[in-house]
Amino acid sequence: MSLGEIFLWELMGTAALTLLGCGVVANVALRNTLGHNGGWLLVNFGWGFAVFVGASIAAPTKAHLNPAVTLGLAMDGQVPWSQVPTYIAAQLVGGALGAGLCWATYKLQFDTHDDPANTLGVFATAPTVRNAPWNLVTEIIGTFVLVLWIILSPQARPGEHVGVPEFGNSALGYAAVAFVVISIGSSLGGPTGYAINPARDLGPRVAYALLPIRGKGSADWGYAWIPIVGPVIGGVLAGALAQILPVT
Repeated sequence: MSLGEIFLWELMGTAALTLLGCGVVANVALRNTLGHNGGWLLVNFGWGFAVFVGASIAAPTKAHLNPAVTLGLAMDGQVPWSQVPTYIAAQLVGGALGAGLCWATYKLQFDTHDDPANTLGVFATAPTVRNAPWNLVTEIIGTFVLVLWIILSPQARPGEHVGVPEFGNSALGYAAVAFVVISIGSSLGGPTGYAINPARDLGPRVAYALLPIRGKGSADWGYAWIPIVGPVIGGVLAGALAQILPVT
């Protein structure tokens, strides 16, 4: 696959991911929506299914959609390092594009929201208790779980009997990783909003800074490095661990 094709599929998949992921947060957070006050569980399911949709679109590139996943797979030798910059560039652009489409979808709700200064959370993550070292730890752990699962998840392979394959998690397709994201959000997402993906946070944060949202607040650039560095560390650690685990 050419670098241009990788860029296209990863951009479209990541754009779909952030359109639907930011969209569910907008639906819950903004006034004058049918999902207002839908709660944390709706957000978790919305993000999980957003991963399913985005990954299904980006299937030709094996649907990384996340620089931490790309780096983890490169550490494990599954992706050539020469392709990594293209994957990451596409993911970042796609993240911003999807966030922009989310704003367009909910423009009237943004215009009539009674607390526009606090709309950053529709696009980007923030901690419930601000403490940079521990916020970083939270993002490392959540991303480590995601990327290690992706690397180690059993794939289809020949079974013990002729013509009867062992499907592993591949039988679920991209729904399997959606379940993992829902689990991480429900169990580990409370402290920081579980970015676990630099493109999912940085792309929409840039979009928020540029979009003409009435009365919007700060993009909180002082915190923005944590949902970048934490997932990168988590993904690299997962890839490094996978290299030393016994192959089954």
